[in-house]
Amino acid sequence: MFDIRLKELRSEKDILQKDVAKYLNITTSAYGFYEQGKRVPDIEIINKLADFFNVSTDYLLGKSDIKEPAEKILEKNKENEYTIALHNNNGYDEELPEEARKEIDNFIEYVRQKYGKKE
Repeated sequence: MFDIRLKELRSEKDILQKDVAKYLNITTSAYGFYEQGKRVPDIEIINKLADFFNVSTDYLLGKSDIKEPAEKILEKNKENEYTIALHNNNGYDEELPEEARKEIDNFIEYVRQKYGKKE
């Protein structure tokens, strides 16, 4: 699976084996062996390949079908935390009086307007 994914990723980027080999600081033939499945790179090379192709090592090794590295997924999730927080009321609607809930809703709307997040 590694060799197939490696070749697909390189083809998608429309680059030559020699370009990847140069990035890895190895010979073109050594890189070619990876794509042919004749050799398996060490972990350092696998990490460099994942960085080069901007994919996760798990994807590269065939352990996952998710291309994006975990760091990127976490980064996207951080951006979505704002949205999640707005929808997660932590039960305040059950515990607080109506007036307090309205104040919280007003504050949320204030923050949305202040930071450009509008309903």
